[in-house]
Amino acid sequence: MRLLIFGKTGQVARELAALCLAEAIEAQFLGRDQADLTDPAACAQIICDSDADIVINAAAYTAVDKAEDDRATAHQVNAASPIEMARAAASCGKPFLHISTDYVFAGTGDAAWREHDVPAPQGVYGCTKLAGEVGIAAIGGAHVILRTAWVFSAHGANFVKTMRRLAADRDALNVVDDQRGGPTPAADIARTLIRIARAFQAGRAVSGLFHYAGAPAVSWADFAEAIFAEGSSAVAVNRIPTSQYPTPAPRPANSVLDCTRIAQSYGIEQPDWRAGLRAVLAKLETQT
Repeated sequence: MRLLIFGKTGQVARELAALCLAEAIEAQFLGRDQADLTDPAACAQIICDSDADIVINAAAYTAVDKAEDDRATAHQVNAASPIEMARAAASCGKPFLHISTDYVFAGTGDAAWREHDVPAPQGVYGCTKLAGEVGIAAIGGAHVILRTAWVFSAHGANFVKTMRRLAADRDALNVVDDQRGGPTPAADIARTLIRIARAFQAGRAVSGLFHYAGAPAVSWADFAEAIFAEGSSAVAVNRIPTSQYPTPAPRPANSVLDCTRIAQSYGIEQPDWRAGLRAVLAKLETQT
């Protein structure tokens, strides 16, 4: 199995690289210097010229707040280029795997979001990711769109690393307690993508939209307390409402994803984020 992977330095791309190395999977990773996601035609041409069996798009414009003032770039990276990439992949019979987000939903209510629930993104980031989803699905080629949430790892910028950094010189932190979701280890997302890719290679894959996020669902404050407890930190968590932590882009209050469909179609269960957290913190300890 030969993979062509858009993305090189992001959380999921880094975990994919480690997994491909460990499992001797032939993979080409494309960074910004090799694949400009603001140029849809160029990205499509890369796919047409590649001898890869399967294409994975692990690249995205994920600066949620910055996107509010940079709509054009966010649209090119999150919608226009993935759509053209999917079109090119379909034209040469290559399955296309794409990562999306819980931000396509309004974040209302208490029920876990299912794939067929009506999207209603509240910010530019979510709108551009939804546009990418719709365009990819409309092309009709072999594809999987994997919606996930609250991604963390030992790489890049994420909540775990932020909490750990702030804990170094704080006795207490204010953390939002009225937003809930499923923290998702990037390593588990990488394993899921490889498992789906192997299913396509074996001719037993199911195309479509799937949710994949960690369990159990928690608030950001709950997650922070788990990070400090696992890291033996004495930092106290002051639970605050979202109204006390305003951001340029609105955050979904309910980011919990129902992951039943991926379990039924691929036998892939939700990961326990607590195990992933322990692994990430152990890795971060070796880096200090």
